[in-house]
Amino acid sequence: MLTFNIRGENVEVTEAIRNYVIKRISKLQKFFDDSVQAIAHVNLKVYTNRSYKVEVTIPLPFLTLRAEETSNDMYGSIDLVTDKLERQIRKYKTKVNRKSRETGLRRPEFVEDDNSNEPEDDLKIVRTKQISLKPMDSEEAVLQMDMLGHDFFIFQDADTDGTSVVYRRKDGRYGLIEID
Repeated sequence: MLTFNIRGENVEVTEAIRNYVIKRISKLQKFFDDSVQAIAHVNLKVYTNRSYKVEVTIPLPFLTLRAEETSNDMYGSIDLVTDKLERQIRKYKTKVNRKSRETGLRRPEFVEDDNSNEPEDDLKIVRTKQISLKPMDSEEAVLQMDMLGHDFFIFQDADTDGTSVVYRRKDGRYGLIEID
């Protein structure tokens, strides 16, 4: 079941906007088991040029969904971001279900922790993330990286049992670092 954390920057989150966000993003619930509990973090922004940006992050036990869209209409941005999340889920489920049937691998889990005890020096660490490395192949790691919108992704290679990193190169292709 999805619960919602909706906040606005430079915009008041009215009851109409809140209800519309909940109505649209709740449609994603059909892709998950009833046992899945998640919080959808929705950030609504209005810029001075009257464009509206909607960012949605849904951390799940096996995946973190994230999408953002900008348009000239708040409701349009909500629709666009919902469609983008739905495409991500469909793509993920198709690839992972195929891989799971072939290899029997489990899905990755992520845990995020904001570090509030920041050191007072020039090399300040402003955020700490902890991840549980789950076995997967490099193709699934690239899929996870793209879904998160990151430039790199650390994972446990299912073939070698070692830690590896996939990353996006400047030319748009992908690289793989295998750690001994």
